[in-house]
Amino acid sequence: MMTSRIRVGIFGGSGYGGSELLRILLPHPNAEITFVTANEHAGKPVSEVHRSLHGLTDLKLSNVPEDLENLTDLDCAFLALPHGQAMGIAPRLPSSVKVIDLSGDFRLRDKGEFEQHYSREHTAMHTQAEFIYGLTETNREAIRNARLISNPGCFATATLLGLAPLVAGNLIEGRVVVDAKTGSSGSGAKAAANTHHPQRVNSFYAYKPFTHQHVPEVEQELRAVGNWNSELVFMTHSLPVARGIFASIYVETKQAMNEDEVRSLFRNFYNGSFFIRIVKGSPDINWVKTTNFCDLGFATRGHHVVVFS
Repeated sequence: MMTSRIRVGIFGGSGYGGSELLRILLPHPNAEITFVTANEHAGKPVSEVHRSLHGLTDLKLSNVPEDLENLTDLDCAFLALPHGQAMGIAPRLPSSVKVIDLSGDFRLRDKGEFEQHYSREHTAMHTQAEFIYGLTETNREAIRNARLISNPGCFATATLLGLAPLVAGNLIEGRVVVDAKTGSSGSGAKAAANTHHPQRVNSFYAYKPFTHQHVPEVEQELRAVGNWNSELVFMTHSLPVARGIFASIYVETKQAMNEDEVRSLFRNFYNGSFFIRIVKGSPDINWVKTTNFCDLGFATRGHHVVVFS
């Protein structure tokens, strides 16, 4: 008996997020992409904008449909749009459509925190209340039953996966320092000063110290995992590579822990989580690049634990 394929629409198909969605979904046996929007490229073949997809699809990019309320034949919509645009689309889609938003529009439950960190008004908080935070390893059952899912941020994912077992075990004492680094693709497909790869290929610098928009996201979700009340010092840096996130997370624990004990804690917490891999020593971003995997390694000395994510 054949299973009917899931009819998918992609809003925002010209950027890196849209490109990855197409790469994953086009050959997927259970997915059928019905449309891909990209207003500035409307009318162009998908394979013209994303040359790596040549020969894989005849789809053409289109404008965002005006009658969003009438997309009742759609099963699932991915919103791979710049921050601020998804909140104008998600509330208008039929209630029968599952929505997965890749932007930051629906991650934060506090309106004030969103507006402070994203520097724009949130016009769809009534819809935000229905969104489930989409970090599978900490929210699996809620995601399984959700209609609206907010995809986690990149730094937030690396940080949460590196801290969740320690927070859930109530093992942290004192300040937590996160030293996180990202590749240039995290800044999106459009070139800009400092984020354009030729400008950063031989460079390295910190940005948004203490003010990165993923800080409230991380703290919000750590409170959902356990008794989180530590000070978080969160510093982000730009790496001279195209892809990858690397976070070094410095924690002081209530009791001395050796590396084997930390590794056992993480293995037990992530038991059954296919995409989490526990490694010895430091992971390497080349091991996880273009995959869904998050590799976690550790270093310990007495009450000091460093998690590499």
